Amino acid sequence: MATKTVSISRQMWYEEGELQLTFPESWEVVPCLMNGHGAPQVTPEQIKAALDNPIDSPTLRKLARGRTEVAIAFDDISRPTRVADLLPYILKELDSAGIPDGSIRFICATGAHGAQTFQDFQKKLGCEILDNFPVYNHNPYENCTYVGQTSTGTRLSVNSEFMSCDLKIGIGSVIPHAQSGFGGGGKIVLPGIASIDSIENFHRWEINARESGHGNIVGPGHYVENPMVKDFNEAAKMAGLDLKIDTIINGIGQPCAIFVGEPQAEYYEAVKFAVQHYATKPVPGANVVVVNTYAKGNEAILGLLIGIMMLTERGGDMVLIMDCPAGQVVHYLLGSFGEKARGRLFSAVNFKLPWLKRLVVLSPQFEKSMTDWLAIPDTKWVKTWPEVMDILNQDFPDGARVAVVPDGTVQYL
Repeated sequence: MATKTVSISRQMWYEEGELQLTFPESWEVVPCLMNGHGAPQVTPEQIKAALDNPIDSPTLRKLARGRTEVAIAFDDISRPTRVADLLPYILKELDSAGIPDGSIRFICATGAHGAQTFQDFQKKLGCEILDNFPVYNHNPYENCTYVGQTSTGTRLSVNSEFMSCDLKIGIGSVIPHAQSGFGGGGKIVLPGIASIDSIENFHRWEINARESGHGNIVGPGHYVENPMVKDFNEAAKMAGLDLKIDTIINGIGQPCAIFVGEPQAEYYEAVKFAVQHYATKPVPGANVVVVNTYAKGNEAILGLLIGIMMLTERGGDMVLIMDCPAGQVVHYLLGSFGEKARGRLFSAVNFKLPWLKRLVVLSPQFEKSMTDWLAIPDTKWVKTWPEVMDILNQDFPDGARVAVVPDGTVQYL
């Protein structure tokens, strides 16, 4: 039988490469790309220019003069930021300001995620950083310092090591977020390096918005009136975050733009760019949507959002590709830890929608416990692409119009 092939990126941070999806030649297969899918990778000159011309802030070199202890908070392996590519430029600025290496430490902003391993730190920071600087996991259950209450009512406690320093830098990425509209900016502080109680309060804003009939102000792309954005902006200021560095990524996970500056001002400038960059037009008339999850592959459940929304007009099958060698992220707030042991805000995804005829999850690293969280009735879990096609051929024996989303964890409609 004649076939056609579509290539998608796979396994960010691991054996990065491409997965070949084959379909019958008679099927119509349409890539569903975000606007910025093919944007070129950021250059060293662009990184340096961003550091030399920060938004509403002195340069890092000027900020660092006279400071004695430096904390650099960076996002964890569940985010696509290529931190190692940025650090030579950042460390050069600190060195030029007279900051010795012995005064610098790195803190991984895990939020309520599980602790990172040595290999995770290697991937994010590079071996040289681990050889020469201390790198710590954030612990949301201990060693957090109370800094006050935000205007929205969050009692904010922040990593004590971070708070003990007099120069505070954050590194992350601005990408669409399932609750806060876009990540980045002050989110490195709340929830990144906040206490579990502060993190819980922060996440409740999304729940409260939806329960009060204001779900339109939260979710991917919604940031203007989002209470979570207000909360993390205030948290960054209260914690004394001096400078934030955020990247934007293209369709294959490469940084293609960089923003540097005062955390709130930098965030809004980056989001202005991100709104159009990550925006995706749906493929009309698709009766199969294949959603790859790449940039945040260990939070693959996020891909459901764009996939389900694309099926609302006609209905059909959705294929969710969940391919992360380390498995899915440990989430102490939202995760499952047993038949009766759940995170504080655990909520199973177990709805039944009339337009979602069938969900197929392609997961080579299948974990039975994932079905606690992704519990949509009649979901089919498989480990190979041929198994997916066996199911689709049964459901669509006369062919199908297929939309392929390269990365449902960062694209939004």
